Amino acid sequence: MGLKMLVVDDEPLARSRVRTLLADCTEPAAEIAAEAANAAQAMEHLRRQAFDGVLLDIHMPGADGLALAQVLRTLPEPPPVVFVTAYAEHAVAAFELEAVDYLTKPVRLDRLQTALARIERSRLGRLGAGETEQEVLVIQDRGRTERVPVVEVLYFKAELKYITVRTAARSYILDGSLSELEERHGTQFLRVHRNALVSRRAVRALEKHFDAEEGEGWAVRLNGLDESLAVSRRQLSAVREALAS
Repeated sequence: MGLKMLVVDDEPLARSRVRTLLADCTEPAAEIAAEAANAAQAMEHLRRQAFDGVLLDIHMPGADGLALAQVLRTLPEPPPVVFVTAYAEHAVAAFELEAVDYLTKPVRLDRLQTALARIERSRLGRLGAGETEQEVLVIQDRGRTERVPVVEVLYFKAELKYITVRTAARSYILDGSLSELEERHGTQFLRVHRNALVSRRAVRALEKHFDAEEGEGWAVRLNGLDESLAVSRRQLSAVREALAS
């Protein structure tokens, strides 16, 4: 069975384009279960049946897509939302409304397939017994906005006026402070140095380390990375406790 999608767009040609693209999607497969030209029609459909996800335009007559997404968040079981719009400037506001993706028109098949995969993961996550809502970082990177799950982050490192966010796959740049990240995600991350927080679950080893500036000391190695991160003497005991637990 494919994903049952609600498409909300005031332009018939845009809905037709999405319908054609969905027919070519395979992993996961999806189909349009209903269409709406405005927010009022969309809410009428949502009162009648459940959908696995919503493909939502932003600029529409009456209540716009952002307003509708805000209403959807109040539902007992809100469907995952993917914004499909010609306007890139609303991406940050969209992700603040917990959209799973943000597509710009004209929509490419590969990007729609990626968005559907995120809807599928979100749907399966909701079905998982006792699974909690996944924390994400909203990161602006080279003209695009991306949601990075906090559980994928291996370390945060302060670099001059920004924070390097490192996952097993790549690095991102984030505005903010290490202290704010520690306060928000301190249960998942361990401070190893004044300039670094590491994922507690990723800590693999503590080893002797020589630094050209600080001399002989200690460093921590993380699962999924070849590089090591320096451990300050002040944080050494905390790292040892984390390894022993």
